[in-house]
Amino acid sequence: MSAKTAPETAEKTFTLTNDQSGQSWKLPVLQGTMGPDVIDIRSLYEEADIFTLDPAFTSTASCKSRITYIDGDNGILLHRGYHIRSLAEKGNFLEVAYLLLYGDLPNKTQYEEFRKNITYHTMVHEQLYFFYRGFRRDAHPMAIMCGVVGALAAFYHDSLDISDAKQREISAHRLIAKIPTLAAMAFKYSIGQPFVYPRNDLSFSENFLHMCFSVPAEPYKVNSILADAMDKIMILHADHEQNASTSTVRLAGSSQANPFACIAAGIASLWGPAHGGANQAVLEMLKEIGHKDRVPEFIQGVKDKKYRLMGFGHRVYKNFDPRATIMKETCDKVLAELGINDPLLELAMELEKIALSDPYFVERKLYPNVDFYSGIILKAMGFPVSMFTVLFAVARTVGWVSQWKEMMEEPANRIGRPRQLYTGAVTRDFVPMDKR
Repeated sequence: MSAKTAPETAEKTFTLTNDQSGQSWKLPVLQGTMGPDVIDIRSLYEEADIFTLDPAFTSTASCKSRITYIDGDNGILLHRGYHIRSLAEKGNFLEVAYLLLYGDLPNKTQYEEFRKNITYHTMVHEQLYFFYRGFRRDAHPMAIMCGVVGALAAFYHDSLDISDAKQREISAHRLIAKIPTLAAMAFKYSIGQPFVYPRNDLSFSENFLHMCFSVPAEPYKVNSILADAMDKIMILHADHEQNASTSTVRLAGSSQANPFACIAAGIASLWGPAHGGANQAVLEMLKEIGHKDRVPEFIQGVKDKKYRLMGFGHRVYKNFDPRATIMKETCDKVLAELGINDPLLELAMELEKIALSDPYFVERKLYPNVDFYSGIILKAMGFPVSMFTVLFAVARTVGWVSQWKEMMEEPANRIGRPRQLYTGAVTRDFVPMDKR
């Protein structure tokens, strides 16, 4: 069933008045299908000769989009109108990828064709393997990903014409298919093991785990519970509206850069610890606590503003992170399946239990978010902390590609050009060096 959408409408206006001159300007107020109304300021500079100032763009809509909707106050995350919980519980990652790319869930024929297209694009050009040898063995996997993803443009010249809808689609499929392969290669390179080629008989998540953890010396059977957990991690991180990395992809794409360069830019933005490094920060916090006996002391330190509590609360979600409840259920299944006796994981569970019952956290709605549980799951699976953000990038590639594709299909697409409030020196005369 196709999603019912409505074009934005300007049924209201917003009046802006200059108190000094007494001049007024009427600006159209646009209404989307859901969410706050938006004041259309596109004509403001031309008519009033002023800019607006919004550092970090927290009150500015940079684009129109039909892909993802977030209601942070009520803890709602929708992809193309579908609640994230129903997608994670009833669908698989490739179904969600198709939904994000094309707008509707696939029927059986569409799904099989899409699955085949992705599966048969998972191999990478053989010469790409030589790129890895140029990196130090201790290179951060995200540094490797920034380089090799951008380098894909040097190998796939037949899908770089962004004005051709078919080539855009081929590039989208290649990115979704090949980035997991490149990520698994980065992991193998970092631990000194041989690269493992993808297998076409495995599902998307099974194939990724196989490329990461199998070795040529013995057969490897993918654990179905771990594969399901990986699939859910991928779904829950697939897209999250206009965050820093997605906005980076869109801004790079607005210059008509090729799609591989745009996604490499997104990976670079995601690398920042304030963005994609949140689940890594959770593990580092747990190491700092050291033992579950120290949890009460740490909790008191958080209340006294001595320590930062990582993995709790969310900048967008003011109530709870809708992805976290799904991730907690998955986390419980993974830990039960693996039966791991890890002091750090025991510590995490103790921290979760106290924080969920302590009035200080409950009143402030500081609930565990998706990063708290995903970090625990990935550690239990055997991924080092340095790979956490890489796995985030593998999942988020689908959202980046979908957002890029949507932007390229927008008739009014123009190169991004933010303005500024200049606070530097006024005009000065040049003084010769011997007179300064």
